[in-house]
Amino acid sequence: MAFCSNCGAEVQGRFCAKCGTPNPAAAPSASSVPPPEPPPSAYTAPPPPPPHSAPLPPPAAPPQAAGLDENIACALCYLIGLLTGILFLVLEPYNKNLLIRFHAFQSIFLNVAWIAIYIALSIVSFVLLPIPFLGPMLMIVLHLAAGLGVFILWLMLMYKAYNRERWVLPVIGPLAERGAEGDGLAARLKNSCGD
Repeated sequence: MAFCSNCGAEVQGRFCAKCGTPNPAAAPSASSVPPPEPPPSAYTAPPPPPPHSAPLPPPAAPPQAAGLDENIACALCYLIGLLTGILFLVLEPYNKNLLIRFHAFQSIFLNVAWIAIYIALSIVSFVLLPIPFLGPMLMIVLHLAAGLGVFILWLMLMYKAYNRERWVLPVIGPLAERGAEGDGLAARLKNSCGD
């Protein structure tokens, strides 16, 4: 029978029932009890990977963006008119493409023509304004018709450009074609002169 070393009470088992102190005499020795085996369903760590003989190559770099598609760039030439037309003539990958250059030049020439038409309409409106009732009504109708016509033309040009169609406007289109082929035209002139 064992007694507690702390309070002196009789101990039955591994701990004193009165004070809770562990009884070292009742504890089995570590060498006599084998360690418990893990249950068969317990997690076991995977084996370590084999040593590498050569370092792994670095991951491939993601492909760089190639920019806008040709049809989107052509349609965007008309979006803000002069600004986007000039922008696509200046930006490096787009100013090499003849179709994008054509639409950029046509957009610039269309906006210059629209400014000229607007100035002419303003002069005609100024002349019509003194005519009572009929003058202001004609002025409103002319401005609405011209604005609606240019808006529909603008939408059609963007639609045709998006579909990769080369829609040549009557007066502006041939000028745009010559502007788009500017480098080729200069080379042909240079070759024909014998230089």
